[in-house]
Amino acid sequence: MIEISFQTGDGLEAGKTKIKYKDVEVGVVQSVALADKGAGVVASAEIAKPAAYLLRDDTRFWVVRPRISGGSVSGLGTLLAGSYLALDPGKIEKERRKFVGLELPPVVTLDVPGTRYVLRAEDAGSLDVAAPIYFRRVQVGQVVSFELDKDGRGVDVKIFVKAPYDQYVTANTRFWNASGFDVNIDTSGVRIDTQSVVSLLVGGIAFQTPEEPALPTRATENAAFRLYADRGSALKNPDYLSEDFVFVFHEPVRGLSVGSPVEFRGIEVGEVTGIFAEFDPVSNVFTSPVEARFYPERLRKHLRPGGVLPRDVMTDTRARIAFLIEHGLRAQLRTSNLLTGARYIALDVFPQAAGKLKVDASRKPFDVPTVAGGLPELEASINRIAAKIEKLPLESISADARQALQSLDRTLKGAEQLVGRIDRELTPEARATLEGARRSLAAMEVTLANDAPLQLGLRSTLDDMSRAADSLRALVDYLERHPESLIRGKREDVTP
Repeated sequence: MIEISFQTGDGLEAGKTKIKYKDVEVGVVQSVALADKGAGVVASAEIAKPAAYLLRDDTRFWVVRPRISGGSVSGLGTLLAGSYLALDPGKIEKERRKFVGLELPPVVTLDVPGTRYVLRAEDAGSLDVAAPIYFRRVQVGQVVSFELDKDGRGVDVKIFVKAPYDQYVTANTRFWNASGFDVNIDTSGVRIDTQSVVSLLVGGIAFQTPEEPALPTRATENAAFRLYADRGSALKNPDYLSEDFVFVFHEPVRGLSVGSPVEFRGIEVGEVTGIFAEFDPVSNVFTSPVEARFYPERLRKHLRPGGVLPRDVMTDTRARIAFLIEHGLRAQLRTSNLLTGARYIALDVFPQAAGKLKVDASRKPFDVPTVAGGLPELEASINRIAAKIEKLPLESISADARQALQSLDRTLKGAEQLVGRIDRELTPEARATLEGARRSLAAMEVTLANDAPLQLGLRSTLDDMSRAADSLRALVDYLERHPESLIRGKREDVTP
């Protein structure tokens, strides 16, 4: 005889409720009674002697009834046959006769081969009991249970990975929350990543082991791992060294949030850990100190060896940052997404700022100087332009322009009237003059034609005048030779 305690007697009936192991009847409930002070119920049951070896210290009992949990449905057979008690034998050799029954059926029974692990997270997110565990998109296990940390600052997620897939879980395996789907938008397009339809509904966890040069060590039972928020952060190279810096901005830091990246010329070298507001009683202004965690290993691997830099600059992070600040290193707020307005902190070298600051590398916290970002500078430029525009005498310019337009309008109207007058008065007279000139030219053309009477008479007169000129020329020539002929007359020619 054994006793099993439950919170309620739902599904329990004396003399009828069976106890089964692997669907084989091994006992029956004999009676159901209230516990002391009504704190639940106690079911007394009889177990067959051949099955007595199943009653171990960690043996579990629960009521099997129709259930819908997450993406699975169980206990449908009890709709006709009625509820029964299921038995899951433990592994501890110690025997037991009084048990505390489970209110919910276990996700994995103890006789299933595999390994259990513990994942530590800030919260459970959208995960649920029985949520699937994936390895390379193959379901290899399930979430067993949740439990808050002792200090209440996190959640321990207990999972089970079935054999033989548990051999792929090593000490360096990374687990991440694969619930829902991830949407990535970059230069290659839009990518949507999800493990399965079930993970969209009840959540899910995926794991992967980064490539290791040495033979990986298999993780032991109940080994603890960190549960990352997504695949990208899980597979990132771990950062073993870190330094805390402070950036004091004199501009609004809207769009910046905890977790925003700190980049040096496109290389992510840190992340924002805190954003605050501070009032300076000396200058009577508000500033926005931003705390960030800097990972020097990410920057150190990009430094070339050799050169003439001081040794401490090459080996000490603070000395290296102080050296860069003296040579123009500044922090600047920049926009990473124009649609969402998200911003990040960019570290860059501004040559015009070189040599203007001396930095004490031993100061804590380490302050990195800042410069105004692109958008505030653009806003300031626009404000300066607007101020200059406001100073312009726009009203007087507008009045002068109005007068000029009115004068131009009067001039155009006068020109229009003049053109109309010319068209009315001068155009008919000009047309008559042109007609008379045309008639005169036609008459002259007729008069000066080659076959015109005037041309023929003039040609005959010119011929007569030419002959007269020849006769006159002969007379003058004779008188030059015989001047006496003017007195005596023309001498008779004597023929010899």
